[in-house]
Amino acid sequence: MTTRNTLSRRSFLKSTSAAGIVAGGAGFGSAAFAQGNLPDPQSVLADISINKYVRQDYRELYGMSDDKPIWDSNKDWIRTVDWEAVRSELAGTTVRFAIGAADAESAAEGLVPFEKLSGITVELVPIPDDSFYDKALAEFISGNASFDALQFFSPWLGDFAAPGFLASLDEYADKWGLPLDDFYDTYRLNYGFFNGKMYGIPFDCDIQMVHVRKGYMETLLGGAVDKVNSVPTYDELIRVSGELNKIEPGVSGVGMMAAPGFWSTYTWQHISAQAGMMLFDENWEPIFNGDAGMKGLDIIMALTKNANEGHAGAGWPENRAAWLGGQVATNISWQDSGTQAMRPDQSQIVDDFVTIYEPRIDGGRFAPPNIAGSTSCVAASAQNPEGAFLMLAFLTTASIMAMNEANANGVAPGYKSVLTNTNLHEVSQPAKVWADSLEHAWCSPRLPGAFPIEQAIGNEINRAVVGQITPKEALDNAAEAVKRIMTSNGFYQGRDPVDYAEAAPGLYVGEGKALPF
Repeated sequence: MTTRNTLSRRSFLKSTSAAGIVAGGAGFGSAAFAQGNLPDPQSVLADISINKYVRQDYRELYGMSDDKPIWDSNKDWIRTVDWEAVRSELAGTTVRFAIGAADAESAAEGLVPFEKLSGITVELVPIPDDSFYDKALAEFISGNASFDALQFFSPWLGDFAAPGFLASLDEYADKWGLPLDDFYDTYRLNYGFFNGKMYGIPFDCDIQMVHVRKGYMETLLGGAVDKVNSVPTYDELIRVSGELNKIEPGVSGVGMMAAPGFWSTYTWQHISAQAGMMLFDENWEPIFNGDAGMKGLDIIMALTKNANEGHAGAGWPENRAAWLGGQVATNISWQDSGTQAMRPDQSQIVDDFVTIYEPRIDGGRFAPPNIAGSTSCVAASAQNPEGAFLMLAFLTTASIMAMNEANANGVAPGYKSVLTNTNLHEVSQPAKVWADSLEHAWCSPRLPGAFPIEQAIGNEINRAVVGQITPKEALDNAAEAVKRIMTSNGFYQGRDPVDYAEAAPGLYVGEGKALPF
């Protein structure tokens, strides 16, 4: 996975786990309904339930049932919106929804309850997964896109919002009572807003975390793993991973993604953020090749000595396979490495791992990284923008996102009311640490050219990892490349396409907050 067009973890998971309501469907029955004979909304909502949506084997494994809700119905948009008002205004209309071709059939099934609730018909516009970005961009440029709505990789928000390709959603969010206050700030600001206007509803809300094998760590520590203090710093992770690298044949001390392109960028951003690294100053000049960025890359270079074989070519699929297959003793990855590791059909390390709080760096800060994820948007040229908004609000609602997490399908919720739910904590081991961490999250700005920026940085970091250049040369080269990319996208010419003051609040949301431990 080395191009922008193949970063679909949900597509990758189609053969390995239950899929989500948009990217893998749910068992809601036939897609047909009589336009003038819509069912009672409450009967449809009753079927959007743990007992009917979450996999039976997972329900049995963790004692999940509708008697133990994993969301707050008072915050769950589909249970608070007035569906009769929706029907009176929009029943009989159509929404065209761009979806990756591999997910089209299952998405159609998952949208059945929305059609029953709203009376809106959804027509799917399949786009080949390996050309989604390019196809969507070409249609936007044409001014006559074949879709009203789409979901895409959140770093692309700047590419699509800055030129005016996306519709503002503020009016619809106000009108239909979307619970924006329930989203963690990092997702609301970075997946939803651009230059002060709302263009997206957060969908797949990722964070990167550190996971450790419980049995190996207990042997090393001589006792139980403390999520805060057993690996309090990255210096300690370097030491621990070195010890664990010798603990058992075929097991590496740390799993790490250092493949060329964005994979290396994400690992470096993850660690460097703890040292206080920011990518740009207030004039959008690259500053990531300073001391903080170098500290992060130096830590990566130290960790590579204990890393999984093939780490210099490893992206998320390789990392996931090594972690769930028991081939690494600690792992730097996404939150779903914790949830999926709990599921016997996906994992060989069930009950033998712990997700810990982010290790710190002396002189730095606690800044768990919100990296990747996806957002849901409406095209500026949409024929039915309000219907498209309502469909996306349905797909991203708290109950559906909570059940995606329960199904461990990699589609992550971004709601406070979900991730703080103690019933969810029983079925998602990372959720408590994840929720605490989000109050301090770091995130890269959503800029035009974000993807080539991520690629350029990661390509240089990979060259350092494999010994072609020094770490300092890597970051200096990357800063020069990023400056060129930014210039080509309209920066430094008197009117930047992104207002730094508008972006700044989302780049690090932990300023001045007390630590959660």
